[in-house]
Amino acid sequence: MRIREVLLVSCLILTHLFLRTALGFGKAAPDLFIVALLVGSRTLGVGAGAGLGFVLGLVEDAFSMRAFGSSAFAMTLVGAFGAKSRDYFVGDSMGFLVTFFLLGTWGRDLLAWVVTEASVRPAFQDHLLIEAPLLALYATIVGLAARSLFLPRRKRG
Repeated sequence: MRIREVLLVSCLILTHLFLRTALGFGKAAPDLFIVALLVGSRTLGVGAGAGLGFVLGLVEDAFSMRAFGSSAFAMTLVGAFGAKSRDYFVGDSMGFLVTFFLLGTWGRDLLAWVVTEASVRPAFQDHLLIEAPLLALYATIVGLAARSLFLPRRKRG
């Protein structure tokens, strides 16, 4: 990981904590943990991407009042798959990044929903078909903006 990527991931994590806990925005703020994980996992190996996801998931679960462990599980898998995607998809085109952020964010919500106990999880239709895609779009826009501002494309040649 280059220094710019480390700074971007660190700033995203700190901004997430500041917006959601210090300022109390909650779900009104974008999920910058998943954005940081997806940006960081593209440059890390599978083990390090899974480790970053596990740590971020544990921090997120520490602030959750519902299902402890579901975010840690989901973020670990998303971090591992995000790192593995580098082997299958070379380059960072706009189409790939949009798909990567959308599927990564929605996939995390799906994985967390699956392992959460049925009595405390929201209804499938409400959460995964309405709320989660909108939150994924929100995180995608923020992720693309952060990535384009702080990680310029490499010049070829």
